[in-house]
Amino acid sequence: MTKRKTTLVTTLVLAVLMAALTLAPAALAAQEPQPGKSLEEQMDFLELLIKAVDGLYYEDVDIQDLIDGAYKGVFNKLDPYSVYYTEEEYEEFDLEVTGTFSGIGVQIAVRDGHITVIAPLDDTPAHRAGIRAGDRIVFVDDTDVREISIDKVARMLRGEAGTKVRVGILREGQPAVIYFELTRETIEVNPVKYEVLEGGIGYIRLSEFNEHAGQHVDEALAHFDGLGIRDIILDLRDNPGGMVDQSVKVASKFVPEGPVVHIDRRTAPRQTLNSDLKNPKYNLVVLVNGGSASASEIVAGAVQDTGAGTLIGTQTFGKGTVQQVLPLKNGSRIKLTIAKYLTPNDRVIDGVGITPDIVVENPAPEGKYGQDLAPVKGDRKLSVNMVGLDVLGAEQRLDEMGYGPGEVDGVFDTALEQAVARFQSDTGLYPYGVLDFTTQKRLLAEHRLYIEKNTPDLQLEKAVEILKSKR
Repeated sequence: MTKRKTTLVTTLVLAVLMAALTLAPAALAAQEPQPGKSLEEQMDFLELLIKAVDGLYYEDVDIQDLIDGAYKGVFNKLDPYSVYYTEEEYEEFDLEVTGTFSGIGVQIAVRDGHITVIAPLDDTPAHRAGIRAGDRIVFVDDTDVREISIDKVARMLRGEAGTKVRVGILREGQPAVIYFELTRETIEVNPVKYEVLEGGIGYIRLSEFNEHAGQHVDEALAHFDGLGIRDIILDLRDNPGGMVDQSVKVASKFVPEGPVVHIDRRTAPRQTLNSDLKNPKYNLVVLVNGGSASASEIVAGAVQDTGAGTLIGTQTFGKGTVQQVLPLKNGSRIKLTIAKYLTPNDRVIDGVGITPDIVVENPAPEGKYGQDLAPVKGDRKLSVNMVGLDVLGAEQRLDEMGYGPGEVDGVFDTALEQAVARFQSDTGLYPYGVLDFTTQKRLLAEHRLYIEKNTPDLQLEKAVEILKSKR
């Protein structure tokens, strides 16, 4: 082929290609649905959009990704709790619902447009590190997540046990992002802890309404019954909620016969879930705070409306909607908000929350060094003659716990070595005075527990006072 013919063919090919690219937007414009068009016509236009992207976008695209994105777009126009899950995404969600998953142990929700911690689960990496209810998650590793969906952020926080994740949060009163270096763990959630407090008061800490919550509360109450205990504190602080049926089971141990919660749907008659308890036998106080949400608010609202007990603490979170998971033929699922719930006296909770009968604020956990506490990142082994902020952080924690590390100056000297050895001996570690990775992790956990234990729990103290006054 001559050079002139080659040039002519090339010109013709380019002309045809440019014509296709020019006509595509025109075709889209010609097909653009007008208001009032049928759903079938709208779906035809959506198909045209996907084909246009597939054919014209400057990089290869996965058609299934585009379709999944379109599905998700339907739910993005709804409330924050309605979600489309691919089959893979649902597997992760299901692990969390059943109470066993790998991650950092934090429950999140969208609040005022921000991904917000409802509550860290007890004895998890998030809880031990000091992440709090109300913290706003803004970074996961090096990704700014402020414009990312809550479900994608949840997947980023989860991962294989033993892997690390860096979480950046904004906390009220703090001017800059606070970073936490966390190691994911396999978390099997037992939502109930119980004990007998001084004065013969039964204390139940319920951290989540998973599918076994009612059963574990039954076990706690059976233990108290065997001891003849009738004064009960039910602690729902930082409980993010869970399954509605489990909240009704728990409430039915305290709330007299009658409504526990009303469920109102748009297209169905009201459903009322009831307690069948004929003779309540416990003197009850329920503790709540800003991390008490959803199913926790069902229990709290029923207790308050029926007079079955006294609510103490601070305003609850205010999530008063019910979600249902529905399977689809392609293996995916949708989690859809199907109803609002109301308390027995028809009070709306969503966006409002519940005001306790007695409002009591707790002080924030804070030790001797307060906001000046230096980080211990666990990214290097610390020993004599080393210097750094992590050394300072270890000294501060050991000093607050009474181990006498010497001068708190960020220098690893023999006094700190001896303090570390004493700490290791007390916690069952090999006492050789080196801050290895295991010792640093244990130090962070033990210090957090120490600070919490030595911070007055004014809400719990008030609950004990109220129960004793009724004897």
